[in-house]
Amino acid sequence: MRKVALLLGGLLIGCALVGGAQDAMDLDTALGYFQNEAVMIEYSEAGRAVLEEIIEVFHAELGVTDALNELNEDDVMAFTVAMEDQLVVNRLSQAYYTLANAFLGGQAPDEEQTYLKGKHWGLKSLRMDATFLAIETGDVAEGEPKGFVAAVEQSTNLDGLYWGAANWLRVGEFNPLEAIFAAIPEKTEAMSLRCLELDDTHVSYGSYRALGAFWGGLPRLPGGTYRKNFNRSLGYFCKIVDEPTLCAECNDCPDFGPFDPAAAEYFENRMLFAKYYLKEKGYWEDIKRICEEVLAEPIGELYPLYNAISHETAQALLDEANEKLN
Repeated sequence: MRKVALLLGGLLIGCALVGGAQDAMDLDTALGYFQNEAVMIEYSEAGRAVLEEIIEVFHAELGVTDALNELNEDDVMAFTVAMEDQLVVNRLSQAYYTLANAFLGGQAPDEEQTYLKGKHWGLKSLRMDATFLAIETGDVAEGEPKGFVAAVEQSTNLDGLYWGAANWLRVGEFNPLEAIFAAIPEKTEAMSLRCLELDDTHVSYGSYRALGAFWGGLPRLPGGTYRKNFNRSLGYFCKIVDEPTLCAECNDCPDFGPFDPAAAEYFENRMLFAKYYLKEKGYWEDIKRICEEVLAEPIGELYPLYNAISHETAQALLDEANEKLN
């Protein structure tokens, strides 16, 4: 099935390069690109073109026009979407994350704005649930839990939680201190923790990856809950990287059970470990070793986009490590 999906994607990408050689993409085709909890496109300009067309298809399905300001949370929340289109809303949030993360890195302001759109659609998906909205706004019986975090803790909308948090975390990286003062870490941590409760394997153990990067990437502050915490970072990463020697350094870390070898198939697990933990600690020898291991492994068919990106990331980190070590 995966090979069929990849072949189909390849054919569509090929046709997209020939002007007028294909009909407009329909919704089923657009949704069909989402396999293995990822977007099955190439890491290329052709792949980007397909992703942008997918977003256009989702807009058409939802009735989104240029009149809707997707950068404004209130405008997106007020936009009417039928409950039957919640899957499309979730996939739109994922598509925006993928576009920003894969193709817009360093392109200000497009990168941040694209994550912001993805965050708004993730929140839109969550708030399409009347129970979520009631708890968040406090429209509950006296004494019942209320507020955003309480609403998250009862949500079963795994994709809305995951992609909403993924986009929001990236938005927060553009101004970490502002994000902390706006209580974004508390909210995104709650979303990631709820994802772990619902399905900790989702997106190849993605919430462990997110939380490891979250605690390793926070600013070094003199006080407060949300500041850099290497033990918490390492605790989450050790679920998704096979590094028993490094993981033995963890002091009073949470135990999430043994490493699953399937996590190694998604190279970004190791790349975020290298970026948000090893680099922060100055462990350049380990970065060099891990990057060489990733570069020696084929991209494969499971994650053609993100494993290709991780190869690029690994080469850049390896070059940086070699400079530090020489």
